[in-house]
Amino acid sequence: MAATTIRVLLIEDNPAEARIIERHLVPFSSPRFELVFAERLGEGLEKLTDGEIDVVLLDLTLPDSSGTVTFERLQSAFPALPIVVLTGLEHEELGEGLVHAGAQDYLVKGQVSPHLLSRSLRYAIERKRLSNELQTALHEVRTLSGLLPICASCKKVRDDKGYWNQIESYLQEHSLAQFTHSFCPECLTKLYPTLTFNKEKKTE
Repeated sequence: MAATTIRVLLIEDNPAEARIIERHLVPFSSPRFELVFAERLGEGLEKLTDGEIDVVLLDLTLPDSSGTVTFERLQSAFPALPIVVLTGLEHEELGEGLVHAGAQDYLVKGQVSPHLLSRSLRYAIERKRLSNELQTALHEVRTLSGLLPICASCKKVRDDKGYWNQIESYLQEHSLAQFTHSFCPECLTKLYPTLTFNKEKKTE
């Protein structure tokens, strides 16, 4: 079975720092890390449009962007992508703040070991996956929490595109509900009066 490959976009303008990150990730084979390099935020954003990056390792001080704005621009452009922030020792509080703002982790330059880097990238991907799944589930719940246009006669529900659907079809599409069909006593009497009459006879 082929080993899993994790594609990492490293946005870092310092060649020496980039070589350190590369050396840290070379020894790993399960998963294997494939590095893609960008020296500017703009260049990184262009490479992300290919949609083949699993996680971003982001330096906050770049030629075309600096500080929290760097993270905010990247997150705004690709909100579903996991981001690990690289900070200097003097900016450790900034890294902690960005984790609260949505980054999956932060690493302090000069204190990164191969094992720590590998674990941070793998965990970032997993945490972001779980976060995205949670947001999807919450969106589905919110979809059902508003007003539902429903026909007073046939009880069909109008969806966002203006189409009328059977209510069970609508709920199955917008929730995790599963349906089984049966008859309530009133409908059973209306649809099968003979059946209900025979039941009454047997109980007498």
